[in-house]
Amino acid sequence: MSDNKPFLQVRSEIGKLKAVMLHRPGRELERITPQYLHELLFDDIPWLKKMRKEHDGFADALRTNGCTVYYYQEMLEEIMRDDKIKEQLVAEVLEKSNIANPDLEAQIKEFLMKKASSEVAEILIAGLHKKDFQEGIRDKRLVDYIKEEYPFYINPLPNLYFTRDPGAVIGSGLCINSMNTFARERETMILNYIYTYHPTFKKEVTPLWYDYHKKYSLEGGDILVLGENVVAIGCSERTSARGIEDVAANLFHHDEKIRQVLAIQIPFTRAYMHLDTVFTMVDHDKFTIYPGVEEKLRVFRLSPGKTHPKVDLLPDLQSALKEALNLPAIDLIQSGGGDEVTAAREQWNDSTNTLAIAPGVVVTYDRNEASNETLRQHGVKVIEIEGSELVRGRGGPRCMSMPLVREEL
Repeated sequence: MSDNKPFLQVRSEIGKLKAVMLHRPGRELERITPQYLHELLFDDIPWLKKMRKEHDGFADALRTNGCTVYYYQEMLEEIMRDDKIKEQLVAEVLEKSNIANPDLEAQIKEFLMKKASSEVAEILIAGLHKKDFQEGIRDKRLVDYIKEEYPFYINPLPNLYFTRDPGAVIGSGLCINSMNTFARERETMILNYIYTYHPTFKKEVTPLWYDYHKKYSLEGGDILVLGENVVAIGCSERTSARGIEDVAANLFHHDEKIRQVLAIQIPFTRAYMHLDTVFTMVDHDKFTIYPGVEEKLRVFRLSPGKTHPKVDLLPDLQSALKEALNLPAIDLIQSGGGDEVTAAREQWNDSTNTLAIAPGVVVTYDRNEASNETLRQHGVKVIEIEGSELVRGRGGPRCMSMPLVREEL
C-alpha cells in the first residue's frame, strides 16, 4: 500500500468487510449507577464480565470472516506515546470536563502526565473517579463544595462500544460527527485526535466530510452507504436536517461518485433512536425493516444545487430505493416475521440492527430468533452472536462497529 493512497474505503453497506473499528467494553460500564442511568443514556445496569465475553465473540466472528479488527483504546494509547499529543489531549479533556477550578485542573493534569499512555487511555474512556485521585485539592473553591456529591472529575464514556455513532466512513473520507448528547461529545473529540495523529487514518489523503465542532447534530447510526452513488441518512431524534444538508453538500462538492443523498425522516423517539434501529441493508436488493415503520417515514432526495442541495419529496421508501439503486424490485424483510408483538419484542433487542459483512451475510444477536429465521427464509446467511448483556445499551452489531474498509462490489 503506497503512502499516498487512502486506507479508508466504504462504498456500500454490504461489500465484504475488511477492516473495522471496535471498542471492547471496559471499566466505564461498571461506573453506571441507577442514579446516573438516564444521564449516561442507559436503561439498565450491564454485567461487564459477560459483556466483554460477548464482545470478544463478536470480534472473533468478524476475524473468522476475514476482517481486521482495530480497537479504539489501543489506537488512543498509541498516539499518546508522544508526550506532546498526550499533553494536548489531556488538557482539552480537562477543559471540557467542567471542573471549573483552574488549580485543581492543573493538579489533575500533572497527575495524568506522570502515568503511562495505556493508563491515561483507560482513564479518558473509563473516567476519573474522585477516589482515584487521592492527592486532595490544594486550593478548594466554591465549585468544589457544591459538586462534592458528584463522583467524577472526568465522566466515563459507557456508550463508546457503539463505535458506529462518533464516526462514519463514506467513500475514502470520514465524518467525525457532532453528537446530539453531551454524554457522548468526548468520543468524537478523541476520534478526531486518532484521525489526526494515527497513521492508519492517513489524514493527509483522507478528507473530512463532517467536523464534530459543527453545531448541527449528525450521528453514524443514521448514515447508510447504499451504493457508490447514493447515501441514505436518517433525520431522527439524534441527527438534524441541517447536519444532513451540510454533509450532503460536502459530498457533492468533493466526492466524484456520490450524486444523491436520501434523507429519511423517522419518528423522533428513543425507540427509533437512529435509522439503523428500524432499517438496514442486508443484500443488493434486500433490507430488513421494523413492521409498520414504513408508513411513518418521509423520504427526500437531496441532489447537487447551485448554493445548497436541491430537495425533492419522494412518494415512498420502496420507490426511492428502487430508483436510487436502479433496481426493478426490492425486498423489504419485516423483522419478527411481520408479527406485531414479536417484532416489538425483538426490536427492543435490536433485531433490525444487522451488520452486513458481505452481500447477503449478516451478523445478528442470537436472541432474535423470529427475525433471524425470517432473514434465512429470504436467502440471507445469518451469523449469530450472543448479546444478552451487550444489548442493554440499546444497540446491535451494526451499532457496535465502525467499518473502515469494505471491498468494492
